[in-house]
Amino acid sequence: MNHPAELAIFDYLGKAVKGETSMAEDIRKQVASDVEAALEKQFSSGPRDKFRLRMSNIGRPTCQLWFEKNDPEDKTPLPPHFLINMMIGDIVEAVFKGLLRAAGVEFKDNDNVTLKLDDGTEIKGEYDLVMDGKVDDVKSASDWSYKNKFTNLENLAEMDDFGYVSQLVGYANAAGLDVGGWWVVNKANGQFKYVDASYVDKPTVMQEIEETVEYINEDKPFERCFDAIPEKFNRKLTGNIVLGKTCGFCSFKHKCWSGLQTRNSVKSTAKNPPIVDYVFLSPEYAEAH
Repeated sequence: MNHPAELAIFDYLGKAVKGETSMAEDIRKQVASDVEAALEKQFSSGPRDKFRLRMSNIGRPTCQLWFEKNDPEDKTPLPPHFLINMMIGDIVEAVFKGLLRAAGVEFKDNDNVTLKLDDGTEIKGEYDLVMDGKVDDVKSASDWSYKNKFTNLENLAEMDDFGYVSQLVGYANAAGLDVGGWWVVNKANGQFKYVDASYVDKPTVMQEIEETVEYINEDKPFERCFDAIPEKFNRKLTGNIVLGKTCGFCSFKHKCWSGLQTRNSVKSTAKNPPIVDYVFLSPEYAEAH
């Protein structure tokens, strides 16, 4: 375990499974109130705001942010289930905070903060909680991300497609507090853990944030952050060229890569083959498929 509060939650849940404890009415009502507030935010707040730099996107690739600002009409529409996924995250956060309270863990609840940069730019956001003077975030993760991505700070930083490191450092700096880490809940089975980020290189992350703000605010020419990569199947090159995972998550990938084909893997023989973004299909596969 990476945090003392983990033991407190495990102990509380162990007793709850045996029917040896309960959850106080005021805590249950707070969880319900948090879920209701999330429903209002997700379903009753009207159209989503026009592009602006905010804490939740400041760590994303600059090429994606460039499109968000300069070419938003070519963004792939969000799927209908997007809101359900957002609500799952909100519900996980609300319930997890309820467990913290029930386990007797003291923390300060979420709050709005503003990160003020040297050039006068202000970036707003809302952190999840503060524990022991450190800012923490609550994340719900897929089973794969829980096991492979949220293992430690270094591993997460290497696969930080959504800018979680910059987001957390930005929250902490804006609040004038230390960096904590992430409380991560596995959506597949309810497992949870704490990933410590207290030793993050804050000056370097803040410099990256400053550079992103400069690039976007000064309307610099578009530049791709990533190259397409050779496809490998069973560790062998196929001759095809595909997008990496970070580009695969981008809502502007078809605008950025003309002729991109998002389709079932041409090599897989599985009943439900994975979806692959093909920048180039070698003739043998293009003709056969």
